[in-house]
Amino acid sequence: MPGVGQTAEGPESGVGQAGAGAESGVDQAGPVAAESGGAADEQAAAAQDEATRRLAKAVLAAEQALIEFEIAVETFRVEVDNFSRLHHQRLGPMYARLDELDAQIAEAVATRTGDPADIRKAREARASVLPMPEVEELFHGWMGSDGLFPEAQAMLTEQSVRPPQKVRPSEEARKVYRDLVRKAHPDLARDDAERARRDAFIARVNAAYAQGDEAVLRELVREWEAGPAPVEERLSESEELYARLEWLAERKELLAAMAAELEESAIGAMIKMAPEDPDALLDEIAEKLLADVAERETYLAQLVR
Repeated sequence: MPGVGQTAEGPESGVGQAGAGAESGVDQAGPVAAESGGAADEQAAAAQDEATRRLAKAVLAAEQALIEFEIAVETFRVEVDNFSRLHHQRLGPMYARLDELDAQIAEAVATRTGDPADIRKAREARASVLPMPEVEELFHGWMGSDGLFPEAQAMLTEQSVRPPQKVRPSEEARKVYRDLVRKAHPDLARDDAERARRDAFIARVNAAYAQGDEAVLRELVREWEAGPAPVEERLSESEELYARLEWLAERKELLAAMAAELEESAIGAMIKMAPEDPDALLDEIAEKLLADVAERETYLAQLVR
């Protein structure tokens, strides 16, 4: 019977071991599944962090690109403003003289012919001539509320006159300006207070740059470096980053429209004709206008003999 007894115990022992093995398997499956789920969550979080980092990097690149674009647009705007002012100062009187000569020529022709068509042309030519300016306008740039400006006083007393402002700031001033704008640009602000501070500061930077005042620009560099350090805030929410990218895209479109308007303007087109030396272009235009004035004066003299 011992053999039977052993045989009987065998299955019972096997079942018991099997049961124990099954229970052991159930106990081990729980931690494995939990560990697997935790690893998946960690991988998902890591992937999310990586995506956010890539997005933040893209935002930073877009910010820097926009700043560079804005610097280029502002540089060209300053050139257009300065060239326009210089163009008006140097060539305005010549254009006015040509208009007056054209009116006088038309009037002389009408007097000679008596033709109604010539009389009409003479009236139209005279109407197109700008009226004589008021006394204040005649002295614009010469006299202020405190009397003659220093340049006018110097001319009257035969003293040396300050040379006219250059059409464009020096290359060194442009370099200082670019570096300063890259550091202090309002687009780098992360809150309204910081943006307001940067807006006010950049307005002063732009004013100094428009005057080509390198000394003031360098003083502003020192002021910015001595000021409060900007608050560093890492963007972590992807929604905020996407919103930032959208704003940057809208700002770029606005700047592109401004740049196109400047380039399509008459002054912008003239600067593009001689980008390296627009001052020389003024000399060429002045020479051509003087020749036109001389030609018209000769023709008018022949008409009124």
